[in-house]
Amino acid sequence: MKNTVIFLDTNIVIDYLQNREPFVKYARSIFELCANGKISASISSQSITDIFYILRKDFTVSERKDMLLDICIMIDVVGADKTMVVNALMNEKFDDLEDCIQAECAKAAGADYIITRNIKDFASSSIKPILPEDFLKLTEE
Repeated sequence: MKNTVIFLDTNIVIDYLQNREPFVKYARSIFELCANGKISASISSQSITDIFYILRKDFTVSERKDMLLDICIMIDVVGADKTMVVNALMNEKFDDLEDCIQAECAKAAGADYIITRNIKDFASSSIKPILPEDFLKLTEE
C-alpha cells in the first residue's frame, strides 16, 4: 500500500476532526496511515474552506485554523483550475457539480481511490470510490 494515493472526501475529514461516531475510528486509522507515510492522501482546497465553515459552531477561528493546518501538514491539497471546472461543468454523468469537481481533483492528484461515505455520489467517477472501512481492509491484505 506504500504507493497508494487516496483522495479524501470532505465527510471523512469532518468525521476525524469532529470525532463523529461511529465513523471516527475509520477516519482516524486513515489519518494514521498518512501520518506514518504508509499512504499518500490529498483533499481539495474547496473541502478546506467547506470544513472551516462547517466547524464554526464547535470551534473558534483559531482552533479551526490550527486543525486545518495540521491536516495540510499530513496531506496534500489540490486546487481546481479552470480546465477542471470546465470538465466538471461539461460532465453529464454527474448531477452534483461539487462532487464532480472533487472527482476532477482526485484525478489531478493521481488518486487510486476516493475515500467517502457517499459511494453513490462518485458512481460516475473514473477514480474508484470506496468506503473508509473497505479501504482499511485493503491495507491489511
